[in-house]
Amino acid sequence: MDFTFTEEQQAAAEAARGVFAGVAPDAVPSPALTTGAVAEGLDRALWSRLAEADLLGLLSAEAHGGAGLDAIALCLVLREAGKVLARVPLLEHSAAMAAVQRHGDPEQAERLLARAGRGELVLTVAANGRTGHDPAEPAVVARRDGRAWLLDGVQTAVPWAFDADLIVVPAHLGGAGGERTVLALVPRGADGLEAAEQVSTSGERLAELRLRSVRVGPEEVIEAEGAWEWLHALLVTGTCALALGLGERVLRMTGEYTGRREQFGYPIATFQAVAVQAADRYIDLRAMEATLWQAAWRIASGAPGALPAAGDVAVAKIWAAEGVRRVVQTAQHLHGGFGADTDYPLHRYHAWAKHLELALGPAAAYEERLGDVLAAHPLG
Repeated sequence: MDFTFTEEQQAAAEAARGVFAGVAPDAVPSPALTTGAVAEGLDRALWSRLAEADLLGLLSAEAHGGAGLDAIALCLVLREAGKVLARVPLLEHSAAMAAVQRHGDPEQAERLLARAGRGELVLTVAANGRTGHDPAEPAVVARRDGRAWLLDGVQTAVPWAFDADLIVVPAHLGGAGGERTVLALVPRGADGLEAAEQVSTSGERLAELRLRSVRVGPEEVIEAEGAWEWLHALLVTGTCALALGLGERVLRMTGEYTGRREQFGYPIATFQAVAVQAADRYIDLRAMEATLWQAAWRIASGAPGALPAAGDVAVAKIWAAEGVRRVVQTAQHLHGGFGADTDYPLHRYHAWAKHLELALGPAAAYEERLGDVLAAHPLG
């Protein structure tokens, strides 16, 4: 079996490295030194460079101006984004576009994908539910009103909601609609939509969305069965890719620091206690990487397995959440007081790691999901 990346996937990663090469993680105020958001919006200059490098439409078909690649290519690019704490909705935007292409109708794809691939439209996804700990789909209820739909509910911690032109909102159909979830493409300025500012641990601006009888037309709703489950799996897997890139950069920073920091006349990297801790974190990263590519491959290929793809996604998120937490904690310990210095970027990586650890649910939530999958599909 050949587990190497394709030439096209490697080319996407190389293009991403070129775009992210000049990105400074400390280009905005430190979240430790401000009570509000570190910036009002996304990094527009970086967003434009991503569009120019054709990295916003990776998963879109060539007919819509995209590269026609898969979830593995997207995760390779997100891995590079995580290394520099890129302040752009690359994951949410790309995943929303992929959901429109895969599950939407041709008119939706024609109307949205080319413009989104050029960066003219910004898309995001409301995926954290009412509290951030509950499933997202029951948080908003959709009901028919003639041919249109009315949406009511609350979604918390929506990333980039103040920058997005369209917000993909999963909505539950109760009663006569059965136990189904639709995806509504809600314009940011829709009547009845209110956004209250929230701030993440990384200092980024989030929004609590309140929907009060928000009306959307049939052309703004994706009704395909399984659309939300597929989109959510891609979002979770992409979060794991961001965590992997962040962890790799942090371990590299730690190696560089311990290699030049001396005690008793020797670099502390040569001390057994330091080397063992760094080695443990390296093992964490390799486990994060292996489980990430397994989940991304299942999403990209649709290949069958002993368990549904949801099982592989859950395993990847468990490792990503626990692993990235351990990596930054060890980095802080091995850096000593220097790791908390706000003139040094490690504290930013720690804040972003905490956000990614909890994004779309902590490890414990995915341990429960994995248990449910195993109960429903016992291994022989």
